[in-house]
Amino acid sequence: MGSIPDPGELTELTPPSFDEFQRQTSLMTSCTLLWKELSDHFTSLEQNILKKSAALKHKIQTLDTETKASLDVLKKREVTIDGSVEIALEKLEERTEAALSNLNSPSQQKEFNNPDGEVDDGDALLMILKNYCLKMEAREFWKFVTTKKKEIDEMRNVLPVALTECVDPAKFAMEAISEVFPVDKRKDKSSNDLGWACVLVLESLIPVVVDPVIGKSRLLVTPTVKAKAKEIAETWKASLEERGGIENVKTPDVHTFLQHLVTFGIVKKEDVNLYRKLVVGSAWRKQMPKLAVSLGLGDKMPEMIEELISRGQQLDAVHFTYEVGLVGRFPPVPLLKAFLKDAKKAAASILEDPNNAGRAGHLAARKEQSALRAVIKCIEEYKLGAAFPPENLKKRLEQLEKAKIEKKRPAAVPATKRTRASNGGPMPPAKAGRLTNAYVSSFPAPPTFVRSPSHTQYPAGVSPYASPPAVYGNRSPPTNPYAYSPEAAPPLAGSYPGAPMNYPAYGGYGAGLAPAYQQAYYR
Repeated sequence: MGSIPDPGELTELTPPSFDEFQRQTSLMTSCTLLWKELSDHFTSLEQNILKKSAALKHKIQTLDTETKASLDVLKKREVTIDGSVEIALEKLEERTEAALSNLNSPSQQKEFNNPDGEVDDGDALLMILKNYCLKMEAREFWKFVTTKKKEIDEMRNVLPVALTECVDPAKFAMEAISEVFPVDKRKDKSSNDLGWACVLVLESLIPVVVDPVIGKSRLLVTPTVKAKAKEIAETWKASLEERGGIENVKTPDVHTFLQHLVTFGIVKKEDVNLYRKLVVGSAWRKQMPKLAVSLGLGDKMPEMIEELISRGQQLDAVHFTYEVGLVGRFPPVPLLKAFLKDAKKAAASILEDPNNAGRAGHLAARKEQSALRAVIKCIEEYKLGAAFPPENLKKRLEQLEKAKIEKKRPAAVPATKRTRASNGGPMPPAKAGRLTNAYVSSFPAPPTFVRSPSHTQYPAGVSPYASPPAVYGNRSPPTNPYAYSPEAAPPLAGSYPGAPMNYPAYGGYGAGLAPAYQQAYYR
């Protein structure tokens, strides 16, 4: 049996105090919370590890897929080399035989002795171009192309067909444009710009040099020609400093350079920033969005579009958004309205410029007309009529054009004015009435002889030269029945409307004046 405890010892087993109990309870609560926090932390770590593991697994699968696809492409390229080379050799043999046949046939050569004459037939154009290509006469080919700017649409259709007749199309095209690219070698550099012809030739070369089996992924350009193309590109880049930098280089030169890179497949990843600056600087060219994608700038498109918007080139930004499918991110209708609003501000600033005195109304109206035409064309091209009906814009454009026609009409000459007769007779002296017994006839004396006019006679009282624009001094300007918006139509003559028209702003963009919109596209 156990011993009975001493009553003195029982006093030490008394319950803890209330403060001690609270301390112990608080400690237990803290331990519980700490345990829960640690448990949640480890759970979160486990989830993150699983997520990273899944992402890594997906990345590995993607890399495996891309590697397999790359290997398949390489295998296909390897397998198709023999076939492509065989096709290329057959074409080369055909071209060589055709060229020799052309050279040995005097009758065929006589047919093209006068290529500088009027050519209004696509077949005639094609035959002349084929003749130059067969004989590899790059200089004569170039001279002929540069005289056909008015037939550029027809030339765009026949040039690729003609270039297929060349023994070496890539070399031929490079030699053809060498007079002006990469450096203009003409003595008279102030003459017509020929950038349009360079771009036309380079664009037409692409379908000729693509691989007939696998397409654009392989270009049939010899290593020698490709090396020469790279040398030309480096020469052009080196000349940028002489031209005053990227900001001062002409847009046709930029377009030719970028098209040269794409045509010969010599785009360099390390020059992507240079390409980006050049594209943004010449963004108004219609081909620039497609060129930008071909230059590898697809991932930089969002920031490029934002830069165009900030520079007041909202219309150009719309073309870029449609090219890369960013319409949802950059809605086109607010951009077009912002563009029109900026154009209206620019027109108002022209009116306020003292340097444009006398021509301010004409310049301001022309500025607004250009913007209206560009926006209407954009609405029609991308079928935005439901979201942005163009009817009011067309009425405003018609209003401006009508005002322009009215200002060009010659002013009526008062009948009381003394005018010289249309047949060249003498005018009565101004002081004839003061002479004694002087007789002043209301009609001029008949001429001693009649001379046949060498050109069209103008009726009396009408000047053969264009009348200057009418200036409505203190008179009220003519009213116009066309309405641009629910607001009253502004006056259009001497006092061109200075207040800008209200268009909904687009996210704060469009601050400042919009640059003059360029409409001279090559296509």
